[in-house]
Amino acid sequence: MPAATTTYAARLAGLRQQVASLGAGAAVLTPGPDLEYLLGVSVTSHERLSCLVVPVDAEPFLLVPELERLGWADLPAGLVPVASWLDGDDPYARVADGLPSAGQLLAVGDHMPAVHALRLRAATGIEVTLAGPALAALRVRKTGQEIAALAIAGAAIDRVQERIGEWLRPGRTEHEVAADIADAIVEEGHQRPDFVIVGSGPNGASPHHEASDRIVQPGDVVVIDIGGPHSGTEPGGPPAANLAGYFSDCTRTYQMAGSADSEFAAVYEVVRRAQQAGVDAVRPGVAAEDVDAAARAVIEAAGYGAYFITRTGHGIGLEVHEDPYLVAGNTAPLEPGMTFSVEPGIYLPGRFGVRIEDIVAVTDIGSLRLNNCPRDLIMV
Repeated sequence: MPAATTTYAARLAGLRQQVASLGAGAAVLTPGPDLEYLLGVSVTSHERLSCLVVPVDAEPFLLVPELERLGWADLPAGLVPVASWLDGDDPYARVADGLPSAGQLLAVGDHMPAVHALRLRAATGIEVTLAGPALAALRVRKTGQEIAALAIAGAAIDRVQERIGEWLRPGRTEHEVAADIADAIVEEGHQRPDFVIVGSGPNGASPHHEASDRIVQPGDVVVIDIGGPHSGTEPGGPPAANLAGYFSDCTRTYQMAGSADSEFAAVYEVVRRAQQAGVDAVRPGVAAEDVDAAARAVIEAAGYGAYFITRTGHGIGLEVHEDPYLVAGNTAPLEPGMTFSVEPGIYLPGRFGVRIEDIVAVTDIGSLRLNNCPRDLIMV
């Protein structure tokens, strides 16, 4: 069996065990990151049902519309059989026929369209539950190869951050700056720019601000948060199997030359120390919420607690936001192989925002940053 097929077969076997632990008899997953993780390929589908069916006590199979079957040609050889259906057929009945012992629950993907989930429930007569916990248990701990993919993506987005001064200039709009950054993200080997946040002046106080027609002014504080899925190929190197599709995500905050808000330098230093405290707190066995608490304590001690309005971090892999989440109430212990952002921020409405974000991997003894572009205050 080819190495890639062996890897994905092991993941499918692991999913069957996790689905059984949920008390479900099968999982049904539609295209998206879960299928990319399990099959190495995920073909975009529209209103027609495409799904991977993974019974606990039978072999998995893929059911796709006949008109989209060729799109699955890159499926690893021998991994799962592919069945197809034609317009006029009932694909939900086909799924039901493939469940010899469906159990008490049918686990469906967290992002499955409601129309599919409801029709599957009607066709099978089985209540549905979310398969997310079963997938998270598998995906939350990255292999060495997955961490290598995230490191490649992280280094690529670092190189883009280090070039920000080429595009971020007074007199240009946020849209213009974002367009140049998006082009550079692709030039650095990403499959696409998934997000390009350029928050200048008061717009930086909105953590998920989208680039606008606001003109960057001298003295502005500008938050640049960028990332996307990478091709997995090192610059000048050959494509590496199974490294594609892993995300980058990195934020830096810049000051335009000129007279900035008098409080900015102090706020920036608080965020820099908070981010370092969060990274320093990362090690196996520590609760996810304790990393959030470590970063938050620095900001609260400086008097800005009310302006830290987000969680400290989110997991990252084949999705830019996935488990684990560094947030109060998440008592799950960190384990080697977990990867996530550490990104505390202070957001002062009507004035400016500051955020510093790196991707961090949990090691056997502590943590490893996967972003290494400068974190000191940079004036453009």
